[in-house]
Amino acid sequence: MSDATTPPVLILLGPPGAGKGTQARMLEEKFGLVQLSTGDLLRGAVAAGTEAGKAAKAVMEAGQLVSDEIVIAVLKDRLGDDDTANGVILDGFPRTTAQAEALDGLLASSGQKINAAISLEVEDEAMVERISGRYTCAECGEGYHDSFKKPDVDGICDKCGGTEFKRRADDNAETVRSRLAAYHEQTAPLIDFYKGRGVLQEVAAMGAIEEIAAKLSEIVEQAKA
Repeated sequence: MSDATTPPVLILLGPPGAGKGTQARMLEEKFGLVQLSTGDLLRGAVAAGTEAGKAAKAVMEAGQLVSDEIVIAVLKDRLGDDDTANGVILDGFPRTTAQAEALDGLLASSGQKINAAISLEVEDEAMVERISGRYTCAECGEGYHDSFKKPDVDGICDKCGGTEFKRRADDNAETVRSRLAAYHEQTAPLIDFYKGRGVLQEVAAMGAIEEIAAKLSEIVEQAKA
């Protein structure tokens, strides 16, 4: 990295099932980046007992939504941890342009910036098939799919030999279409926001995992240059 004091900050955008988690883990392993999701950030802060964590805990225990201010405070604390020295991947935050602007302000205070907002572009109907066909082994959690990854022996898990399988209740076509519609509605302003700042990178994400990973690696290499 050309400037060790300003590790890259990447944002990963994409609807449910687009492969954000898989790609983020691969980037973590290859580049030493740290994936930060809102849920993980809040749980970590609560467990650590930080001031922001205490505030988040009180709000969550009251059954309310954690404010942008608290999330930003939690993120500020987390970015100060040693393991983020190689850079971070934000997954699930920001969700609104107000959050994006607050994030810009936070990063500017430490001399950082958003190096790339990566949008994983997928086809909605393909996503419906991909997600609604998922199921897992009830014993070991190994993942399968009606079309793309069936057990070698029907009804028997390849990994542990279990014979019980389960599906998430919300992994059905109707729910998936609703989630996709909500994602597009909520994320469209963010796409425009980061496009206007010249940091949006759109990556076709319907191909092989390795091909997509190669494209993302190129973006990370550019961000670190």
